[in-house]
Formats: sequence, structure tokens, C-alpha cells
Amino acid sequence: MAVCSPRRALLVPGTASREAEDRILVGDCIALMETLPPKSVDAVFADPPYNLQLDGALHRPDNSRVDAVDDDWDKFESFAAYDAFTRAWLLACRRVMKPEATLWVIGSYHNIFRVGAILQDLGFWILNDIIWRKANPMPNFRGRRFTNAHETLIWAGRDAGTRRYTFNYEAMKALNDGVQMRSDWLLPICTGAERLKDAQGRKTHPTQKPESLLARVILASTRPGDLILDPFFGSGTTGAVARRLGRRFIGIERERAYADAAAKRIAAVTPLPEAGLATARARREEPRVAFGTLIERGLVQPGERLVDIRRRHSALVRVDGTLAAGEATGSIHKVGALVQGLEACNGWTFWHVERAGALEPIDTLRQIVRSELAAAA
Repeated sequence: MAVCSPRRALLVPGTASREAEDRILVGDCIALMETLPPKSVDAVFADPPYNLQLDGALHRPDNSRVDAVDDDWDKFESFAAYDAFTRAWLLACRRVMKPEATLWVIGSYHNIFRVGAILQDLGFWILNDIIWRKANPMPNFRGRRFTNAHETLIWAGRDAGTRRYTFNYEAMKALNDGVQMRSDWLLPICTGAERLKDAQGRKTHPTQKPESLLARVILASTRPGDLILDPFFGSGTTGAVARRLGRRFIGIERERAYADAAAKRIAAVTPLPEAGLATARARREEPRVAFGTLIERGLVQPGERLVDIRRRHSALVRVDGTLAAGEATGSIHKVGALVQGLEACNGWTFWHVERAGALEPIDTLRQIVRSELAAAA
């Protein structure tokens, strides 16, 4: 992993050779993205300046000062200036995104609605908005507003034609105890040992995002080996999580001190073993296997009877892969629906075969064939 500026590059100690493609570029993100090849990245995660428009310092009731964002990089002279900056970096991102790539951008009420409108104006296609509900938000000290307890992430495709983008649905469902992952995520803010601090105990970066948030983003929308671009790299959370999860990254950061802290942080990350990176595969990505293939492989025999799990219905397997149940004939799905008086049926899970005195769904046999196909590939 190299920390690069337009004029020189530094090798980060402790970096394994397989991370040679991982880079931290130091400088203006728009100018540096112009140096990257077009259509070269698989995903973008962007945590741009929020343009908080703070009016003076913020203090707690005990008069201690809140470590809020008051850096120059978050200050813009007008909304028009912020919008122009947003259009410029989004266009730069769009140029380097592959046609099937997706982009994530996170923000607060100060900026996310402006960013969302500009995304749509530029032709991006919004797939979801995600609410990151903070388990431990900072309270509203003045008592003049509701506690600001969430941030919003927008997930978007490169354009309206983006169809083959990565969404690891089954992995997200497994992560959520077998239930569909919703668009509201309850996660803690970055605290404890994860928070980077300087020698005086002060936060290295005021808006460091928690690794749990980036892990969910990366697991949901990328595959091992994918290249992730983060144009506002900050303390390097994207890079740290990408390295741990077997992804590659390019981070761009204008402040050398942040880039150096991020490089040191990432160099200390141990990548997970390859076997631990496997996730549940989306069913739509699995090879199609016809019921007739099971007959051809000898896993089901013509003349054998299939039954439902309660043995209330049965059907005869015919040599061409169709079933017969009384007057009803047709596919495993059609006959399964007819015997139940339903409009539709998933025959793979409805019909069972008896093996060694026990019933097992024919879908188990289909998975045997799929495993054979995967091994051959």
C-alpha cells in the first residue's frame, strides 16, 4: 500500500505485497480522480464535507467544548459553491465507475438532500436510501431541537441502465438472522479503541465512521477482490475494512496528517483468511438446473413418487421430467400448485423424495448438481 502525492510516493511499512494495488493519494480528490483510468472501480464510498454551517463553538451544559467539525475543508461560502463542488466530484466518480458499479454517499440533513438531487440530475439511479440510526448519538445540548440521532446513506447505480450491480441479498439476510435486511440500520458511533487519537488524546479525525457501518456497506455491494474508491478517505475506515474483507481500495485525502494516520492504521490490519470471506450466494446467481437434469443424473428415477412433507399429496415422476397426479400433469411447480388448489407453488421445496426412510426436498438434490457444476467451473 502506497501513500502517494502528485510528486512523491511513500511505502508504508508492514504492508504485504498483495496490497500493492491499494493506494492512498494525497491531494484534491477531483484532480486526482482524473488520473485514474475510466470505468475501473467496482464501488465508491463517499463521505464528503457536510457543510455544517456552524455558527460559533458548541458547548455542553458544563461549558466544556464539543469537538465538532470546524475545519476549513467543511466550509463553503454559499450553497451554490457547495453544489458546484458536489457536481464536480460526483462527475469525477462517475467517470471511473464501471457500468455495473454502485456508489454510496453518506450525509446529514445539512447536505444529503442537495447531494441526492444532484445525483439524480447527473443521471445516477437511486437504489435505496439507508438510515444509519446511531445507538449512542450525541445529545442536543441546547434543548432547542430534536436530538440528531441518524445520518442518511444514498446507494445509487451509475445510471438508469445499471442492472447487473452487486447486491449480496442472501448475505445480508444471513447477517440479519435470516430476515430481509431493512433500510434502517441501528449501529453505534465510533468509540473506544476503534477511535483514532493523537498523543494528547484528541480525536485524529472529527467524523471517523465506525467499521461496522463500512463492513455492512462493503459486504452488501462488493465481492472479494473488488476495487473500492473513497474520494474523502479521512481516517481510512474504508481502507481498513476493505483490507480486512479481501477487497482492494484507492483512498484520496487532501490532508497529509489524515492520510498518514490512515496508512498507519491500515498497515496494522490483518486480512481475514480466504475461507472466511465466503458469503451466502444469491439464488439468482446460481446456475439454472432443470428437474429433468436430476433424472438424467440418476438422482431421481422415472416411476418414482414424490410427496409433500406431510404425505398428503403424491405425484409420479415421468421420464421427460414432468409429474402426474391423477388428471394433473406438468412441471413440478404446476402440479404442486394444482394438487393444493393454489395459483403458484415452488416445486423444489414442496416435493420430497424418500431416502433411507426419511424425506428430503428435491431442492437438496438440485444443490448436489449445482455443487458439481461449480467444481467443474
